[in-house]
Amino acid sequence: MSVFEYVAFDSRGRRRKGFIDAPGLAAARQKLREENVYPTEINQTDQKKETPLSGAMQINILERVSAGEVSVFTRQLSTLLGAGMPLVPSLTVLMKQAKNPLLKKSLAQIREQVNEGKSLTDSMSAFPRIFPPFYLNMVRAGEASGTINLVLERLADFSENQQALMTKIRSSLAYPIIMFLMGTAVIFLLMTFVVPKITGIFSDMNQTLPLITIILITVSNFLTSFWWVILILIFLGIVVLKYAVSGTEKGKRMWDGAKLKLPVFGQINRKIAIARFCRTLATLLQSGVPLLAAMEIVRNIVNNMIIGDAIHQAAKDLEEGKGLSGPLTQSGMFPPLVTEMIAVGEQSGTLEKMLNRIAIAYENESQADIMMMTSILEPLMILFMGLVVGFIVVSILLPIFEMNQLVR
Repeated sequence: MSVFEYVAFDSRGRRRKGFIDAPGLAAARQKLREENVYPTEINQTDQKKETPLSGAMQINILERVSAGEVSVFTRQLSTLLGAGMPLVPSLTVLMKQAKNPLLKKSLAQIREQVNEGKSLTDSMSAFPRIFPPFYLNMVRAGEASGTINLVLERLADFSENQQALMTKIRSSLAYPIIMFLMGTAVIFLLMTFVVPKITGIFSDMNQTLPLITIILITVSNFLTSFWWVILILIFLGIVVLKYAVSGTEKGKRMWDGAKLKLPVFGQINRKIAIARFCRTLATLLQSGVPLLAAMEIVRNIVNNMIIGDAIHQAAKDLEEGKGLSGPLTQSGMFPPLVTEMIAVGEQSGTLEKMLNRIAIAYENESQADIMMMTSILEPLMILFMGLVVGFIVVSILLPIFEMNQLVR
């Protein structure tokens, strides 16, 4: 099946634009005529030939559907289905109002496949970059139970909650990062433009300079002459680190382990991962996904191989008839508070409720920890920048004071 973009006129003479899914151009024209739509222009949207590099650039940069757009689509589809509108007309409405070209094309294909008798889950599974396995499993559970609108509503709630959490974390870290970048840029400009002009007067004097001034001049000369080497080294360091972290399983495992052991940051990363685990597992269970299947889905959601391995082992123990809290306790990755609340939830039959409570508690704790960390980082960064500027000022003024004493 290919997607065609068309410009046409309907039976009332009104101009229409849209997408249609068909095996070929002739079939697309025929399908439009059967709908009393007469195309004046029709083009296949996926027939452009590209080099591997240009195709990769288009996929990664130009054709992307954000999590926010998927969340809005999910909320709107839930609303339309909850109001009693059939699935195909609902998809048609959302396709027409979609602004993202990739989302519009995808919805056109999904609508046509649903119209041909496929399930919504099977139709969405053709677009894994837009609808991840977590999303598809929840939709499949909703279709099986006949509560697709409620499941979509839970999906939208979950997505909005995760986005709100990440937005708060990013906003908390934005100020220290901007301060660090601006401070680094100011110090670099001082060392490469201001300091060489001021210290140039020392080169014509037969005076022994203080050690602190010699260090300043050496560093300034190095930055002025070899700044490009520093940029290359930084770039290569980032590339090598990225490959070591994500290019190999061993490197990713070591990095994930280090993230959990870092001072301050380790506890924050652990709390965020636990909150995501609990929130996602609760959402899946509430939507009717079996516990074993939900555990395997959640394993890939936490974004940490060490915690993911603990979840996978717990899933194996569950398959053998054991409870959930025991294996999680043995892993050592989950604090006693989490495992005890899960145990209470298992015994009382309120596991989903307990998981949501844990998620809320750990989301709040992680936000509070990040706020505290940034409140400490800000004065430390100001102090560091002040010390660097003070070092530069003292290094320049010290030989000047010595020269004044010699003149007297």
